[in-house]
Amino acid sequence: MARTQEAFTGESGQLLIEERRQHILSLIQNEGRVLVGDLSRDLGISQITIRKDLEYLQSRGLVQRTHGGALRIQASALFDPSLQEKQKQHSQEKQRIAEAAVRMVEEGQCVMLDSGTTTTAIAHQLRKFSHLTVITNAVNIAAELASTNFEVILIGGSLRKNSFSLVGPLAEDVLQEMHADILFLGVDGFDPEVGLTTPNFLESRVNRAMVKASRRIVAVCDSTKFGRRSLSRIVPPTAVHTVITDRNLSAQNAEALRTQNIEVITV
Repeated sequence: MARTQEAFTGESGQLLIEERRQHILSLIQNEGRVLVGDLSRDLGISQITIRKDLEYLQSRGLVQRTHGGALRIQASALFDPSLQEKQKQHSQEKQRIAEAAVRMVEEGQCVMLDSGTTTTAIAHQLRKFSHLTVITNAVNIAAELASTNFEVILIGGSLRKNSFSLVGPLAEDVLQEMHADILFLGVDGFDPEVGLTTPNFLESRVNRAMVKASRRIVAVCDSTKFGRRSLSRIVPPTAVHTVITDRNLSAQNAEALRTQNIEVITV
């Protein structure tokens, strides 16, 4: 393993716990399995702590615990698939969600878009407007809108090649200086009890900063995302004003959202 004990020690304890778990999860995804003893030795962390990390990852449905270690779950698309892989999934639903989303936008507004295939579809639909300001952390979305008359603000940060998104402290600092009328936020998981989640903790921190910088928060995701819990929580359900999803959303999930005063739009 490339990272050692020193990489996971420091003052910001909670962040480092998430980083360690993200690292362990990446190892499992890449290698198919890990052993408690190997992780303990290579990371310089007790086996008790490693077992707790693996149990936590299993509770989120991300790994399968075994005696002495953990295995990759075969349905591994749940774990941070690439943008290209996501584009192949539920494309018709995403198109309908995008069409509904842009009906919430008014000429002259400031719109914020996070990275993802649904928000990319929204960006394409926004091209029908004449004057907008668009803030995004997605390089591909900025490129999509480069030929428009929009004011396009691409925040800085470190590039996540898997999602073409910019993350990290620089991105978070820039967002503290921004304000948007509406945020369209795509997520990997939406549990009505836990909230919005994503597999990457750096992405979750940028998304959280986007929520703080926006007046209206709209979650845009197909119905398969509901009931899922990824590694890092972005915000609780109460931070969301509106959800736009497809008609396959279960009545139970729809009711759970509405009881928290979340507007539910199905398309």
